[in-house]
Amino acid sequence: MRRKTSDLPAYQQAMGLLVRREHSRRELKQKLRQRGKEADEIDTALESLSRQDFQNDGRFSMALARSRQAAGYGPVRIRAELAQHNLDAEVIAETMASLPEDWLDTAQGLVARRYLRKIQADPAQSRKAVDFLLRRGFDQKTAFTAVKIREWPVAPDLIDESP
Repeated sequence: MRRKTSDLPAYQQAMGLLVRREHSRRELKQKLRQRGKEADEIDTALESLSRQDFQNDGRFSMALARSRQAAGYGPVRIRAELAQHNLDAEVIAETMASLPEDWLDTAQGLVARRYLRKIQADPAQSRKAVDFLLRRGFDQKTAFTAVKIREWPVAPDLIDESP
């Protein structure tokens, strides 16, 4: 007969969580505390998992950063999210340095997909595009540069063919 999850030791519960996805040490500690585990048992379990490399904050950091980058978020937002997980500044710096993306290209792609026709029809819409990029976590310079693309691809339905 299967045991209830709450009856399992902290180590096994943490392994169950790590099987589904990467977790930061802080996340695991918080989830185990919510499940009623004692602080000593939690610390022992997390030390074992870390020693065995089942829980690794560096790996968690990379997984989270890549996921957010693929979703179209900028470096400011990603860095802030990593800091919320109480990761070392060194781990965050290494993670951000290893991301292979050119942030300006990402920002331009987001603007082109979401605001191209609006900006072509009404240049005042570029402010909304900049605000969107800032909310997504791009710095101001990148946001303004991304919106000021010299040669936007021409949308066929906006071309005025009258003589």
